[in-house]
Amino acid sequence: MSIHELTSDRGPEDAENLKLLQRVAVKDRVAFETLYRKFHPQLTRYLMRLMRRPELVEEVVSDTLFVVWEKATQFQGRSRVSTWVTGIAYLKGIKALDRLKTMPEQQADELNDYDTADDSDLISRIGLQEWLGSGLDQISADQRSVVELTYFSGYSYQEIADVMGCPVNTVKTRMFHARRRLASLLPALAKGAAPSDSVEVEHGEKSLGEQENLE
Repeated sequence: MSIHELTSDRGPEDAENLKLLQRVAVKDRVAFETLYRKFHPQLTRYLMRLMRRPELVEEVVSDTLFVVWEKATQFQGRSRVSTWVTGIAYLKGIKALDRLKTMPEQQADELNDYDTADDSDLISRIGLQEWLGSGLDQISADQRSVVELTYFSGYSYQEIADVMGCPVNTVKTRMFHARRRLASLLPALAKGAAPSDSVEVEHGEKSLGEQENLE
């Protein structure tokens, strides 16, 4: 189905984004400028937390929106427009980190009977945003992406799976490890101290999947 035949039943915002993307697909520069202004702030916030490399973020945002300009006709309407665009940003951000070879995959400690529910009061005292901002440096890029899209962007696990090109169960696994790792950092963050425990390399998570054609 052509992008111009698509309609959206995912709310007024997605319907507006789809109309913009349909105009971008025929190289409407005014529509692209509108879409650029609309997505630039949220992509910047997302990539700042994903990459932790401020000097690279603007370049990756520009690369992402250039792909949107070039490949708008490939949008098939299987997700929200914002999910599709964020998926491109995710791929571009991960590729940029891979080129630098400075962000190896990381993993939480071995699974045990630790109950993260007891952390809620401490999280509240520290402040959710401060806690996440401090702890995100200590987890992998894929785990950061899941945390960012869940807590800051309000995405569902299915939408995050669409962004990351992986099964929903992989998203749940990454969130589990991220929560455990962040929870283990809570005492140190509460005291304003640097955590002393090491971060292990996470295995078995491949996430680019079917979105490779968006590069």
